[in-house]
Amino acid sequence: MEALENLPATVGYGIVLGSILTLGAVGLTLIYGIVRFANFAHGDLMTLGAYVTMLFTAQIFPALGITDNRFGSLSFGWIFLLSFIPAILITGGVAVVFDRLVYKRLKDNRVGAVMLAISSLAAAFVIRSLIEILWGTDFHFYTQGLRPMMVLPLGVKLRPDQIFIIATALVLVFVLYIFLQRTKMGKALRAMADNPDLARVSGIPTERMTSLTWMIGGGMTATSGILLGLDSQLRPEMGWVLLLPLFASVILGGIGNPFGALVGAMTLGITQQVSTLFLSPAYKPAVAFFLLILILLVRPEGIFGGE
Repeated sequence: MEALENLPATVGYGIVLGSILTLGAVGLTLIYGIVRFANFAHGDLMTLGAYVTMLFTAQIFPALGITDNRFGSLSFGWIFLLSFIPAILITGGVAVVFDRLVYKRLKDNRVGAVMLAISSLAAAFVIRSLIEILWGTDFHFYTQGLRPMMVLPLGVKLRPDQIFIIATALVLVFVLYIFLQRTKMGKALRAMADNPDLARVSGIPTERMTSLTWMIGGGMTATSGILLGLDSQLRPEMGWVLLLPLFASVILGGIGNPFGALVGAMTLGITQQVSTLFLSPAYKPAVAFFLLILILLVRPEGIFGGE
């Protein structure tokens, strides 16, 4: 009975987790769908985005004399929002650099998929090691102190920051959808996803579109890391811990399908949180992957299909 009473609140927490996973999963599936590359450095790019935001929020902007005030009951102000811009650009730029200097060269040398995967795994360790060198291994927080809770319908209790997380994820996914469906560059990216060779002979600058894909994917991932840090704390392995759930979200929703990644991430986030009503929180990953296996047994291509 107590579990049923706590169900709405637990689902609310699951939606927050699903929102964080959504942005990372959308970036991951976008890169795979267009570039055909499973990037194991994706989780550490998430961590990089979170730490760059902390750098600008706590050091660079205050050193420039930029003052800040919190937005109402939120734990942050304009400085935090402004920090999204350099974090997204730097993280996306790092993703592009790794593609140009490492992944593209390996592809040009016709190495196998396993070697490409290992190279991205090596990139993940490089990024995480740099973070540990620059910021250490201790936990960090964007803000200190207690943060108030808001009581929503059905007894759901969420912090204003968590409502911001949900809203940000939904808005960014909607903006990406409009970009892919309505803009010239978005249509070029979709053409590359459908048939890269045909897109190339049709005059689409595939090299430029590949860099744009890495930039967008890295930017979405950086935002996911920022929101994760806002909800909990920053630590060097924070993105690495979420790497498998990100891949699971992509596979569950259908590889290469951004909307499927959203549904898959929300499904896993809610499932993981609801499982804590009946099982130890230590079993959350196992429950999520058990659900993944069940769905793939029925639909091997994922909920919304894929390649």
